[in-house]
Amino acid sequence: MDAAEAAGPGDGSLARLYDAVLLDLDGVVRVGSRAVPYAVPVLGRIRDAGCRTAYVTNNAGRATADVAGDLRRLGLAVADGDVVTSAQAAARLAAERCGPGARVLVVGSEALRLAVAAHGLRPVASERDKPAAVVQGFAPAVSWRELAEAGYAVARGVPWIVTNTDPTAPTQRGVAPGNGALVAVVRTATGTEPVVAGKPAAAVFREAAERAGARRPLMVGDSLDTDVQGARRAGFDSLLVLTGRTGPADLLTAPPHRRPTHVGRDLRALCAPPLAAGRQADGSWRCRGWHARVEDGELLLAGHGDLGAGLWAACTAAWSVPTPPDPARALAALARAAEL
Repeated sequence: MDAAEAAGPGDGSLARLYDAVLLDLDGVVRVGSRAVPYAVPVLGRIRDAGCRTAYVTNNAGRATADVAGDLRRLGLAVADGDVVTSAQAAARLAAERCGPGARVLVVGSEALRLAVAAHGLRPVASERDKPAAVVQGFAPAVSWRELAEAGYAVARGVPWIVTNTDPTAPTQRGVAPGNGALVAVVRTATGTEPVVAGKPAAAVFREAAERAGARRPLMVGDSLDTDVQGARRAGFDSLLVLTGRTGPADLLTAPPHRRPTHVGRDLRALCAPPLAAGRQADGSWRCRGWHARVEDGELLLAGHGDLGAGLWAACTAAWSVPTPPDPARALAALARAAEL
């Protein structure tokens, strides 16, 4: 445990710059049934210091109480209402389009039906019920008949909202088709594109901010194409942590719409001052003890100290030029610097 973690988020820490911290789950807080290193103590200290937290998931098949229970078993102090799902975001979108008491054809889990009902809507199971909208999410038991009912309604012009378009779903036996695959069935049958509530769409991020009572939240994730891109669409800042899907090479070559506001090796970055890189007179970028610049398509990096600061200097330099440097050579420059 380092000094920043032991002290918790001070006045100059990253977490203190925002009124809530929104967190992706897999790769940020947990990996499978285990907590990511440092996640439990850091999030405990943030909560004790008064920072509001919400946990954001694209999983529309499980109730928030079940997800919260999993997090409590990791040692986190999490209320059921701290979990925000794409089912809740989809239900809100349906309520905004249909109004109170409207019939909504729900294809998916019981958790999705409950989320729709919580907004004063009436879940139905058939196109014959004349629904005002279709809300579709993942559940292992979704059948051809249910997809057909959705297709009938969508084909006659009923608004179609889906919780997410994740193409796959992990299972104990491996990778299985996810909600995106089921959505593709209805899309193929109707030629219609749905409104998406989950990541990387903005709706689930705004749902989380609304439930957390936040006006300036920070989204923390491990994925550039869902967490960071979605946060940008919602108008929120983001922290990318390197404990999951994204590595340094992905960061260095990230397109503008997938570049995070902040980068950290893990969640301890929330308790430390944010990294900042400044342009120098020689055209290089400096972050703490590191200098980086791109010359003739090659990243040049030198310095000492926190490697996270070196990575941020390298990213800032790479993002400042029209064509990012070759990622393999850029990683070699990072590796050489790490050995100094």
